[in-house]
Amino acid sequence: MAKTERRAVVFLADGFEDIEAVTPIDYLSRAGIEITTVSISDSLIVTSRWGGIRITADTTLNELVKQGNNIYDAVIIPGGMSGAANLAACEKAGSFIKEMAAAGKTICAICASPVIVLAPLGLITGRKFTCYPALEEKVTDAVWSDERVVTDGNIITSRSAGTAGEFAVAIIKKLTDIETAEKISESVLL
Repeated sequence: MAKTERRAVVFLADGFEDIEAVTPIDYLSRAGIEITTVSISDSLIVTSRWGGIRITADTTLNELVKQGNNIYDAVIIPGGMSGAANLAACEKAGSFIKEMAAAGKTICAICASPVIVLAPLGLITGRKFTCYPALEEKVTDAVWSDERVVTDGNIITSRSAGTAGEFAVAIIKKLTDIETAEKISESVLL
């Protein structure tokens, strides 16, 4: 597929859920969207599964902040309880995400991240969202849905690793068009 002029950041923190990061990275890349993976600490991150796969990010959060958010159209936040908690504890990442949201950019979070990362930043207040089952009980100022993927304005949320493909396709639809999203969905037999 031809490159688009769309760009997305994928935040990676130690303990992130492998499938919830790699699936959007893969699908969005297939759709021609430029992906930049960002470590909140150093460039080597350890995932939550299989004894911890080590992944090297494209850049670090410090470098991303220097560059600014004006060239990115979306930020993607994988789940994994410890990964989400590590990201939520990073004030600089929270500021970047809030700036992206304030600029009307697309904010995407899956699994634990809608509750652990977005809710404390006030980004799902008054909005419809979904998340990993039972975590919704921690949110009192938003409208939870049991849908697999929920898009409310510029916020896209999803439930878990099992919905990562649908999550990625929803992001593609938001950043490009329905035809591109359908082509990717069909090509991977989603």
